[in-house]
Parts: sequence; structure tokens; C-alpha cells
Amino acid sequence: MSTTKQLQRSLGLRLVIVVVIGNIIGSGVYKKVAPMANELHSSGWILICWVLGGIITLFGALSNAEVAGLLADTGGEYSYYKKIYNRFFAFIFGWSLFTVIQTASISSLAYVFAQSFSSIVALPPLLPGLAQVNIGEVFYPLADLNVKVVAIILIILLTWLNTKGIKTGANVSTGILLLVFTGILIIVLFGISSPAANLMQPFQMRTTTGEAVTVSAIFTAMLSAFWAYQGWAAIGYVGGEVKDANRTIPRGIAIGVLLIITIYLLVNATYLSVLSVPELTQIHLAGNKIAAVEAVQSFWGSKGAVFISILILVTTLGCTNATILASCRTYFAMAREGLFFKNVANLNKENTPANSLWYQGVWACLLVLSGSFDQLTDMIIFAVFIYYGATTLGVFILRRKMPDAHRPYRVWGYPIVPAIMILFCAVLVLNTFFIRPREAAIGLVLMFTGVPLYWYFTRQEVKKSRSN
Repeated sequence: MSTTKQLQRSLGLRLVIVVVIGNIIGSGVYKKVAPMANELHSSGWILICWVLGGIITLFGALSNAEVAGLLADTGGEYSYYKKIYNRFFAFIFGWSLFTVIQTASISSLAYVFAQSFSSIVALPPLLPGLAQVNIGEVFYPLADLNVKVVAIILIILLTWLNTKGIKTGANVSTGILLLVFTGILIIVLFGISSPAANLMQPFQMRTTTGEAVTVSAIFTAMLSAFWAYQGWAAIGYVGGEVKDANRTIPRGIAIGVLLIITIYLLVNATYLSVLSVPELTQIHLAGNKIAAVEAVQSFWGSKGAVFISILILVTTLGCTNATILASCRTYFAMAREGLFFKNVANLNKENTPANSLWYQGVWACLLVLSGSFDQLTDMIIFAVFIYYGATTLGVFILRRKMPDAHRPYRVWGYPIVPAIMILFCAVLVLNTFFIRPREAAIGLVLMFTGVPLYWYFTRQEVKKSRSN
């Protein structure tokens, strides 16, 4: 197809909020309370970390909203960074999205979908004799192959669906979110009113080990919380398809993040009221259990396990779909400027970047084979907070570079709110280096494989301009 076709502005505020929430609410709301319990050993501190994670996420979202309001365009931070920093930094960000941040998010979500599917439908084992085949004792591509095959099939199906147009994908996300909100509300109402609930338990500050909670443990636990909050910035990637983007995107981000914070606090307080911290720690150590399933089972028995498994299935389906929908637009924007593979710049007859979707889908399928859920999510959070910090720093840079430019939204609490966000990002990235060095190293290696590619793409641009 011709590369002269343009994306269509078809998303209003309602669908922007849907895309924001759809990119956030996924597997973390069901799984991540257990690893947090293993780090903190205190239900009160777990809730504090959810609150802190929500506040920092909101600070980042408000800072991002000012930048988005000023510079909104397809590609999100990629298009912002070209104006704030330079093309090289913008390219490394886009390449990081492709290699780690968004594709690994798709892989992780699809993997949890497949796990939930396997808890409802008994999947026959595939090549069990090869489960111990590994690469450096880090990657076990053929372990749990039956689950991984389901995850790969899901990615392929949703990628195909999103080639049919952005409104099709966004409307699918709307329907799924309505089911998710209904399911979570049922868990909260029945959970806190059940005989198994102890409504004071979520607010106990004492640790079960008798030891004080350390700052490092808080930051490590917040890696889990941030995985659950991850994804709010993805609406920026579709900025070129949003009506009145400079006003609509900031409003959509703020409303979506506030709704998510409220939902997460309610549902995690419910889990903590029906399950003790030692029980949650054992769920984490078991490796193959999901906290939400055990919580609902405690007051609904086996029927509850089926209900929550279906709800996780629907939620991760929705979040996988929303992530696939938004992420591919950045690679499309890069390709149009000669900084990605040439055919990724093409639109199909539905004005959708179909080639970009398929490149993304293939790499996400390979990542499904690469590692465990927690490996992938820690890798993502490490990488994404480098860029959250860079975007927030952009608020200060743009205020200096473009002092008189019209800003539909100015970040509340400037300069304190963006300064706190930048400081937090720096501390979290450094803490991850020490606590999760392997995941941090893999994330950095994947990010910086883009350096020789930047050189290659710019050389191709130079040759093209000379030939013209």
C-alpha cells in the first residue's frame, strides 16, 4: 500500500479513557499482591505500597499530560523526545518499546491469559521431555510449552483483529472492560461481606517476621505495584488518531489513572482481608498459584476458582488487546521517518499500520518463549522508568525552550510534583540494578542493540537523499 495514506482521528474522550484503562488493568491486579507480601511481610505496608505506586503513577501521568498536551502526535514519547532531546534518544526509546517494554508486556499478559485458560481447560502437555532445554540456565523456551502455545495463538489472533481498524480494537476493549469492572465489583462486595473476611487485617502494620520493613524492600515491592499500573502512557502512541488530542489526551490520562488507583486499592484490600500475609507468601513461593484465585476460593470454594479464572481470562484478553492496539503506532511513526524497517510505514485499506502490528506480534511471540512472567515484568519496569523520568524532565526543558507556547494543561504542583517523579525514577532504576541485576542487564542489552541499527537507518537515509 502507499505510504502517503494518513491515520484518521476517530477517538473521542470515552475511547481515550478506555484505551488508558485497557492498557493498565491486566494481570497485576490479580497476581502481584503475593510477591509484595513476600517482600514486605505486612498487609499494611502492602497497601501503602499500592498507594505510593498510585501517587507516583499519578505524578508521572500529570507530568506526561503536560508534555502530551503540548506535543501530542502519533508515536507518543517518540515524537516528544525528538523535540525535547534529539532523534537518537527518540529512536532508542522506540527501539526499547519494540524489544522490551511493549512487546514484553504483550507477552506477559498473553502468558497469564494462557495460564488462566489452562486452569479451566486441561491442556495436554507438549514435548515434556524437552522442558529442561535451556539457554545459559536463564531461558527455558520449551518449559510449559502447552501454555506458551496458547499465549502465541492469542497474540496472533488479536494482532489480526487490530489490523481491521483502531475503532474495532477500541470497541472490543470497551466491551471487555465493562465485564472486568463488573467482575471486580462482585469480588469486592462478596469478599468484604463474607464470613472469611477480617476487615481490620489489611491495615496491620506489624510484620509477620518481626523485622522492620527496609527502604529497599519497599522499592522492590513497588516493582510489582508498578507492573499493575504500567501502561497509562500508551494513549500517547495513538495521538494522531485522537480528536482534539491536545485537550483530550491529558483529560483521558488523568481520569483513567484516578479510576485505576481506586479500583486497585479496593480489590487489594479485599484480598488482604480474606488471606493472611503468610498465606500470600506461600502462594508466591508455590510459583504456580494466583493470589486472586486463592482469595475468591476462600469464600466461594471451587465455583469461585472458576469465576476468578474466567475473570482473569477476560481481563488479560482486554489488556493484551489494548497493548497491541496502541504500541504498534510508534514503530509506524519511526518507519515514516526512515528510522525503522521501511515496510512498517505502510497502511492497509483500513488505514491501520498492519505491517507494524505483525512485526510487533512476531517478536512478542518469541518473547513468550524466552522467560517467566516475573522475569519479563521486572525487565519492563526497569526499562520503562528510565523513560518516565526522561518525559518528566521534559516538562522542565520545554518550559525553558517554549515558555510562551499554548499549554492546554499545566502539571499540578509544578515544580515539586515533576521533581519528585524524576527523583523516584532514578532511585527505582538504581535499586533494580542491585536487587534484580540479571533483569536490569538483559533490559539494557536489548535497549542498546538499537545503537548499530540507528547507525544503519541513518546511513540508509543519507544514501536515499544523495540518490534523489
